Amino acid sequence: MALPEKPPLDATPPARTPFVSLFALYRTFFLVGLFSFGGGLSAWLHREVVQLRGWLTEEEFFSGYSLSQIIPGVNSSNLSVYLGQHLRGTLGALVCLTGLLTAPFIVVIATAMVYQRLLGVPGFQAAMAGVAAAAIGMLVRMALTAATGAVRGGRLGGLVPLMIIGITFMAVGILRWPLVPVVLTMAPISIAAAWSSRSEPDA
Repeated sequence: MALPEKPPLDATPPARTPFVSLFALYRTFFLVGLFSFGGGLSAWLHREVVQLRGWLTEEEFFSGYSLSQIIPGVNSSNLSVYLGQHLRGTLGALVCLTGLLTAPFIVVIATAMVYQRLLGVPGFQAAMAGVAAAAIGMLVRMALTAATGAVRGGRLGGLVPLMIIGITFMAVGILRWPLVPVVLTMAPISIAAAWSSRSEPDA
């Protein structure tokens, strides 16, 4: 009777996903959600899941990261669902998403409770109005900077980008037309104009 062939000595066994407890998943994602102020959550998840704990390989993580960017929803939530699904299936996806959102949920509720009490403090509403005005000013500045860059980057003296910006502003900001149809109409026009300007030979 023929004996089974032995695998070569240099054969590398296929990589296996390590077993991760649901408690470890919840604790890790809870801490990430609690301390991820100011964004950068995907980078933090990469550090915790790949670099520190070795639960996933670089290729596995970035495959999920790319997928989370192109599907609908919040990128960090999509990535959490992917990581949990990859490690512990559907239950793992639910645990990771719950862990990620638990701390922000509690913080927002507590902040809302404190906010209601602060409304009775003299001058608080005026201070909030000042903060809102400053935030609006920052948005306007960012919009002007982006618009200036778009106009200067185009050809024909920036006439086409300026017209698209003006039409979009008129339709959404003044006429109050729905945003989605306006964007779906103007975006192809803008892309076609940019493509044609790139195709034109330099003078």
